[in-house]
Amino acid sequence: MNQPFDASIPVLTEIMKDEVPAAVAQTPFTEENALEWQALERRVAEQVLQQLSNRVDFVLEQRIKNSLAEVLEHALHALTAEIRAGLHDTIGKIVTRAVQQEITQLQAGSSRRD
Repeated sequence: MNQPFDASIPVLTEIMKDEVPAAVAQTPFTEENALEWQALERRVAEQVLQQLSNRVDFVLEQRIKNSLAEVLEHALHALTAEIRAGLHDTIGKIVTRAVQQEITQLQAGSSRRD
C-alpha cells in the first residue's frame, strides 16, 4: 500500500513548528511544565485531527461522486436500452395494426365494387 507522498498533507513537524514555543521546544519535560506540554499536545492533536478530517471529507466526497457517476451511467444505459426496446416494440405494433386496418379497408372497398 505504498502510495506517493501527498505534499498537501502536512507532516507533524510542520504543524508543530508554529505551535511549539522556542522555550518549550528546548526545555525537557518536567513536572513544572507538564501542563504546558499537555496543552501543546491537545492543540497539535486537534489541528492534526481537523486537517485529517478535512482531507478525509474531500477524498470521501470525490470517491462517492466517482462511484455514483459510474452507477448512474450504468443505470442510464440500462434504462435507455429498455426504453428503446419498448418504443421499438410499441411502434412495431402500431405500424402493424395500421397496415392491417388499411388492408382491411382496401379489401372491404374491393369486395363492394365486385
